[in-house]
Amino acid sequence: MKGSDYITTIALIIIGVLIFEFIIFIHEFGHFITAKKCGVQVNEFALGMGPKIIKFQKGETLYSLRLFPIGGFCAMEGENEESDNERAFVNKPVWQRMIIVLAGAFNNIVLGLIMMMILMGQSPSFSSTTVSSFAQAAFTSKSGLEVGDKLLDIGGYKITCSRDISFAVAMIELQKVDGEDFSVYKEDCGFKLVRQYSSLKAEDYTEEELSEITDAFNDGINQLNSAADKEEADTICEKTIAEVNKLAKTDYKPEEHEYMAERKRFRTDVKVQRNGSEVTLRNVDFYTYLGENDEPAVALDFSVEPIEKNFASLITESFKSTVSVVKMIWKSLWGMVTGRFGMNDIAGPVGAASVVTQAAQAGLESSFGDAVNNIVYMLMIITVNLGIVNLLPLPALDGGRFFFMLIEVIARRPVPQKYEAWIHAAGFIILLGFIAVITFNDILRIATGSGLGS
Repeated sequence: MKGSDYITTIALIIIGVLIFEFIIFIHEFGHFITAKKCGVQVNEFALGMGPKIIKFQKGETLYSLRLFPIGGFCAMEGENEESDNERAFVNKPVWQRMIIVLAGAFNNIVLGLIMMMILMGQSPSFSSTTVSSFAQAAFTSKSGLEVGDKLLDIGGYKITCSRDISFAVAMIELQKVDGEDFSVYKEDCGFKLVRQYSSLKAEDYTEEELSEITDAFNDGINQLNSAADKEEADTICEKTIAEVNKLAKTDYKPEEHEYMAERKRFRTDVKVQRNGSEVTLRNVDFYTYLGENDEPAVALDFSVEPIEKNFASLITESFKSTVSVVKMIWKSLWGMVTGRFGMNDIAGPVGAASVVTQAAQAGLESSFGDAVNNIVYMLMIITVNLGIVNLLPLPALDGGRFFFMLIEVIARRPVPQKYEAWIHAAGFIILLGFIAVITFNDILRIATGSGLGS
């Protein structure tokens, strides 16, 4: 690594740490400012953990910067114990305590929205959810999807913006389907045409000749997409090959169709809006190819219409995209509960730092600005993730504290403070243990390439 590369890497690490600590600051500041507005005594507002590096007292609050940039806290009087102080957190009305507890997560999600706006503001236009075109050998077009379809639902996952599409497709489960299924048959016919077209050398033809060949090929693909049965698909395929051969002055002969009893496909139902009506397309295949280690992977094989960029669309699409990230996180958390995602699908602080570093390095291949954007994108996901996870009704988390307040509202009396404190303390110990296991798994995965769940 060159000296300049070291400097760049160090600069990116510093930027990442600063943005991460800013995320923590925003979260804790939400608790801090609402506590102050509600008249709660705040004893300390700290950024970082461990020994104090810088500290100063202003009024009743000690402000401190601590050595390890891995968190922060807002320590309020009477937060975890009984207090005779009328300004203690525990002695404030329940509705005020609810606001204070939720303010951190709220700030994180708002910060995520702002980061999303910064990132999307750099794009010349935005992506819609309406199909505009297909790749040459698109599986989706041969199993029912059409140009002009507005995607509403993929595999039970509601689509409200283009970001939802990518996540919904990534969640489709791999299936084994009949090798002679009609959609698969059309896909094979399409590949025959694509192989013929790809065998041609553009430099062998004039611009006019190449245009005629391309038009004949595209016309054949479009007809194939709408074929009603195998016989029609065969007829279209043979006719198109003959027409392209004639125009290209070649004698291309396709390989014989190889029968396979089973084929692997990422297949699911898709709901679209077509000509003003909702239509459910059954068993739509998404492009399946062999990825790393020859394992089947899925990719989008269609494009969507652009949305003109202006201030209103920036606000609207940034909001939709932020909501999409929230949905993605909830869906992922549910996948952990149901067992769909295992230990190696979870990342702790070390794993998150590793992902951010990889994103930065990938961005560096094009420019320093792209590396920073990648860092901002990853940290945008982290800040929204922090906000959502904190809302889970688990002990020691903001959502757990809020849950006890809901009990107080329903029962019209609070749970005794000492019992709640015990539960939160036990939850905190369990949380620390969970973080320790996840961190060990992150380190093991980085060092060996496989974690505890392998």
